[in-house]
Amino acid sequence: MSLFGSCIKFFLLLVSLLYGLIVRILILFYRFYPYILKCTVISVGNITLGGTGKSSLVEFIARNLKQQGHTVAVLTRGYRRLTEQDNLKGAPHEEMGDEPYMLQEKLSGIPVIVDSDRIKAGIRAIRDYDADTVILDDGMQQWKIKKDLEIITINATCPLGNGHLLPRGILREPISSLRRADIFILTKTNLSPDNEKIKYFLNGLNPGALILESIHKPVALYKAAKPAEPLGLNFLEGKPVTLFCGIGDPDSFENLIKSIGANVGLCFKFTDHHNYTGTDLDGIIEASRKKNIRTVVTTEKDAARLDESELGRLGEEILVLRIEQSIKDEQRFFDRLFKLYRL
Repeated sequence: MSLFGSCIKFFLLLVSLLYGLIVRILILFYRFYPYILKCTVISVGNITLGGTGKSSLVEFIARNLKQQGHTVAVLTRGYRRLTEQDNLKGAPHEEMGDEPYMLQEKLSGIPVIVDSDRIKAGIRAIRDYDADTVILDDGMQQWKIKKDLEIITINATCPLGNGHLLPRGILREPISSLRRADIFILTKTNLSPDNEKIKYFLNGLNPGALILESIHKPVALYKAAKPAEPLGLNFLEGKPVTLFCGIGDPDSFENLIKSIGANVGLCFKFTDHHNYTGTDLDGIIEASRKKNIRTVVTTEKDAARLDESELGRLGEEILVLRIEQSIKDEQRFFDRLFKLYRL
């Protein structure tokens, strides 16, 4: 490694140490005086940057609690949305953010409250929707709120990165923060060859926490312009395809596409939460045609960020893969979840 590269790494390490000190002070301060909402508070979050499957788990929990007769609300900040206005029920994806918009579309009858202030959002959920439970989407770093259940998702394909805090690594909090977890969900374990090492590490760090595995699996395929007309997953078998996505873990999307028999010819990877323009889509379609590829596939999260006017022009050529999360040993998860309401 060059001297310049070594200097950059050392500088990033120093910034990481400063960042870690600030985070530790904030956690210590807020843990003494957490705000107590007058309802059950479930947090779903992660300790790293990147896609760990938080939103799909939030959807899964919200659906099951509603089926059990609970009045649930999802609280989210709406990362990289194009407005600072809050309480955006029914707003377009540009104003809500892609993940809240997708949750709103999927969770019929369950309010998704977008607000950068989760305490204010929680009070609103209780007041306006009579919620007995709120789910904090991306809630691990919400240190100001007392939580009844802390669920931490960890991407099994890249659990903790290089072990360093931002910006030297991908950790948002010190590894010691994992001791706060009540449940660990190792996600995408079907894409990881060996999960025993991380399970052993987590058990040693936090022996009281429940450790479960989950898989991400393709469940449906549809045209972006015609979501009500699903295609069979075998539609892509043997076909050359172009992929595009702006998610935290693009490699997992590519691996899932390959798992259903498609041949990936081109793959466009944008930054997480990228807002697509007509120029972006034109470039993807043009590059695909030059390679004689007629099928372009993206994720539901990305499809939420596509402009409807563009779908009218290009939708026939863009397919969307619907992915769901499935927890192994589901009953142990439900036993721990529903225990909250038997106390």
